[in-house]
Amino acid sequence: MPVTKTAKRALRSSLRKQKINKVLLSKLEIAIRLAKKGKKEKDIINAISLADKASKKKIIHKNKAARIKNFLSKLLPRKRTKKDL
Repeated sequence: MPVTKTAKRALRSSLRKQKINKVLLSKLEIAIRLAKKGKKEKDIINAISLADKASKKKIIHKNKAARIKNFLSKLLPRKRTKKDL
């Protein structure tokens, strides 16, 4: 246990941040699972957005977020252009 006043304050702050980070990480994991399973565009975009937020807050590494986004973007349906037809 912390002894000094500042160490106690730091511990409280750290525990608060840990709870918030855990919630965001679990939301991301659930969103990725839904996106894989359903393959709906809305779910995929939501998961990509959560990966960006987690990366911005340094909950996950930026390269991990990039890997997640790359994998999810492959699940998105391709838009057809006139060139494809």
